[in-house]
Amino acid sequence: MTIQWFPGHMAKARREVTEKLKLVDIIFELVDARLPLSSRNPMIDQVTQQKPRLIILNKMDTADEKETKKWISYFEEQGLRAVALNSLEGKGLQAVTKASKEILEEKFDRMKARGIKPRAIRAMIVGIPNVGKSTLINRLAKKSLAKTGNMPGVTKAQQWIKVGKEIELLDTPGILWPKFEDPETGLKLAVTGAIKDSVIQMQELAIYALKFFEMHYPDRLEARYGIANVDEDVAVTFDIIGKKRHCLYPNGETDYEMTAEVIVRDVRNQHLGRVTFDFKDEMTAEQLEEEN
Repeated sequence: MTIQWFPGHMAKARREVTEKLKLVDIIFELVDARLPLSSRNPMIDQVTQQKPRLIILNKMDTADEKETKKWISYFEEQGLRAVALNSLEGKGLQAVTKASKEILEEKFDRMKARGIKPRAIRAMIVGIPNVGKSTLINRLAKKSLAKTGNMPGVTKAQQWIKVGKEIELLDTPGILWPKFEDPETGLKLAVTGAIKDSVIQMQELAIYALKFFEMHYPDRLEARYGIANVDEDVAVTFDIIGKKRHCLYPNGETDYEMTAEVIVRDVRNQHLGRVTFDFKDEMTAEQLEEEN
């Protein structure tokens, strides 16, 4: 899957992030806990330069807990503090404030020594579309201040938002890179909803999801669809799932497009359980090196 997608508002967002860097103390880089590596935008490393950063693995409730722990350890080995949370339910929010204070402790101690009056931590939150930035902001602020929506590209403009007395957040639109060099990265992002469904082939996405689960979580396929493996002729597997999930035309033949949509929806709605698509131990040295 080769996707080229770089809307004008995202190019504008990159410029605005660069311009606003001097206003903040720390960068909150929000990633999808199911895709800790694939949902990181290489552009963000270039744009944010040397600012202190906190990696926030959001949607931890949807990800494989063992893999999430591995990724937090990996980021910290790279010198990046990382925390996991579930912004939708407000779990783990305290970790953001705690980690931010610890990361910036020396800076604020120096400010205090110079007689500068204590103030709130100023943070910029960045990330690709649909990783939950607006939901996280609203949870932190305990108000519906940022527009939310279960689709990429909801946030369109920057705004400052106070999070109690300790943090002031600068929200930014999602930033996505212009081209996915690795086709599998595009598939991973698409299957979790970070890319608009209108620009992808749903059947290709469903086939990828089935084969991924066959390799990593085969018991889930058995439990949900009653299949032990994906047939070499994937149409056979689609026929079984289509019949089981009533994705049929009036004449009884399988509606493959509807079947594909059901499979992808099952993945996104956790009907196949908690899943991580980036397995830390399977990422190649080259893939990991590209991130550093």
